[in-house]
Amino acid sequence: MRLDKFLKISRIIKRRTVANEACDTSHVSVNGKRAKASYDVKENDIIEITFGQRTLKVRVLDVRQYANKADASELYEVIE
Repeated sequence: MRLDKFLKISRIIKRRTVANEACDTSHVSVNGKRAKASYDVKENDIIEITFGQRTLKVRVLDVRQYANKADASELYEVIE
């Protein structure tokens, strides 16, 4: 699954266009490397997202094409 789509499905970022822009402006890295929106997300990837001064670091637990709001937090775990 594409990185921008995963960020939207998991509800880390609310809109796919915003997720795409975050990737394009180098605010998102996967496994320590800057990632484009087209990066193929796999289980156990470490995604790091910078929101201004705050950084969110998550580990991908599951990759699904669809997740309802209650199940979205089961797709990842927050690290640090």
